[in-house]
Parts: sequence; structure tokens; C-alpha cells
Amino acid sequence: MPNIEDYEAMTKISLSEDERAVVSDYMDMLLDSFNKLEDTDVSGVEPLISVLDVKGPMRDDLVIKTISREELLSNAPEQHDGYFQVPRTVD
Repeated sequence: MPNIEDYEAMTKISLSEDERAVVSDYMDMLLDSFNKLEDTDVSGVEPLISVLDVKGPMRDDLVIKTISREELLSNAPEQHDGYFQVPRTVD
């Protein structure tokens, strides 16, 4: 099971010792909740897709005319290897 330092590495954040203690308490509380859920007997319970008893309208799947990649890229100010080229936003 990952520890607080593993989570820091995964999320690329650094926590102070005080923050680690707070986050660790929350993690323990969350893990306890999941353990309680694992112990719950759900045999004979139908899977639930939504908590709302609403049936969504279904539409027919229709084949429609699609636009080719070349048509899409024909108006692009810049493109590269069949893709839109945009200015770099992250260094």
C-alpha cells in the first residue's frame, strides 16, 4: 500500500510535516471507508447505473456524412503530419 511519500511523488507535490499529518489522517479515514464498503454484503443487489429513475431518450444510430482529415485541415493556419499545429503552451 502506498505511503504519503509515494503519493507526493505521484502528484509531484511536496508537503510539510504538518501537511503530511493532515493528509495522512484523511487517507486513513478514506481507507477505512473503503474497507467498510468491502465488508458490505451486496449479494442479490442489482447494479445501479444512476440514482435517478429517469430513462434517457434513445436516438437511432444514423450514418451521416463525415468530413475527411484533408477537408478539416484545409482551413488550418498551420499543420504538421496530418495534425493541427498550435503554439507551444507548456515549457
